[in-house]
Amino acid sequence: MKCIIENQVVLSQPPEGPIAAQLGSFAKSMSEQGYSLVSIHRQVFLAACFSRWLKQKGVRQRSICSDHPAQYLRYRARYARPCRGDAAALRHLIEFLRSDGLIPCEKKVTRRPTPAERCAQAFGRHLLEKRALAHATIINYVPFILSFLEGRFGLGRVVLSRLCASDVVKFVQRQAPRLRMKRAKLMTTALRSFLNYGRYLGEISLDLAAAVPIVANWSMTSIPRGISAEHVRQLLASIDQRTSVGRRDYAILLLLARLGLRLGEVAFLELDDIDWNAGQVSVRSKGGRRNTMPLPIEVGGAIAAYLRNGRPASSSRRVFLRAKAPIRAFLGTSGVGSVVRHSLERAGIHATTKGAHQFRHGLATEMLRKGASLGEIGELLGHRHPQTTKIYTKVDIKALRTLALPWPGGVR
Repeated sequence: MKCIIENQVVLSQPPEGPIAAQLGSFAKSMSEQGYSLVSIHRQVFLAACFSRWLKQKGVRQRSICSDHPAQYLRYRARYARPCRGDAAALRHLIEFLRSDGLIPCEKKVTRRPTPAERCAQAFGRHLLEKRALAHATIINYVPFILSFLEGRFGLGRVVLSRLCASDVVKFVQRQAPRLRMKRAKLMTTALRSFLNYGRYLGEISLDLAAAVPIVANWSMTSIPRGISAEHVRQLLASIDQRTSVGRRDYAILLLLARLGLRLGEVAFLELDDIDWNAGQVSVRSKGGRRNTMPLPIEVGGAIAAYLRNGRPASSSRRVFLRAKAPIRAFLGTSGVGSVVRHSLERAGIHATTKGAHQFRHGLATEMLRKGASLGEIGELLGHRHPQTTKIYTKVDIKALRTLALPWPGGVR
């Protein structure tokens, strides 16, 4: 006898087992998260089979744990060809049952952190709470410090007062050859920051930050690799704005190209950050700072078009959401980065870099060529230090040629 669940999933026989009664609400939950009918049918069917297996094994609802899906899939593989999404489907089911309180949450066995890990974590909290550094910066700094502490103290107690200049120099000499130039410079910056933190705590009396070797590097050796204005026009023209995904991607790319926003500033933009009456947008910049910028009509129109006819229904306050189930905000910057890469590939643009930073560089280059000052460019891009903006003086080759001295003796 057939059984219909939530008026959309048809099973060949009525479900049985400890979670049979929850299959309807599970299907409804999948539908609310934006899963397709095919995906919902597959997940509910698998859940029904899983429930029947649990009954055969004598497992009651409150006894279901995260080990049971893996056991069931091994059993199922004996008579049915495994599908790639089966494990994920059963994970969704277990998460659903836990969120509704139908099965208990399992206690995680947590390993006690080592003294080096505790010290590195405390440093990370200091950077976040006292210095208000960006999460991305902290994520980059802490592993270097953990490696430094483990190399010096191993699994033993961390006593910062025992550190000396030779410990610092040896660590840099050992690590730097393995790293690219930018990572090596990031490592030395993190190390100086940590050693200053030790002095702040009063555990280090000497200025060991001064002992951190300088990674050999020429200042501003490379010209910023910005996307050209022509490629920006080609990219925007290639986006199909008749689709929901196209309207989202078009708005994202305009924010990058016209305002020079960073990936995180786009990914974490919220509905309340846009003041439609004033025509402004408030952006969360590095270090937790707020930067209020004018919202160009072109950009505002693209965002409004997405919000009205493209953004899925969601309780999230983020402006941009995932297009595929589960429907939710981007968890990090990788989602926006993926939009950039795929859009460039579809448009057939072979850029030297696939990253979003090329839009900031391209915008700054175009502003410089149109006569904008470095101060104006730095203000738009949210640079805290004028030195950061000076790198763009290298892109105006025509202006630099007028400053070049003639070759002695003339051209031969």
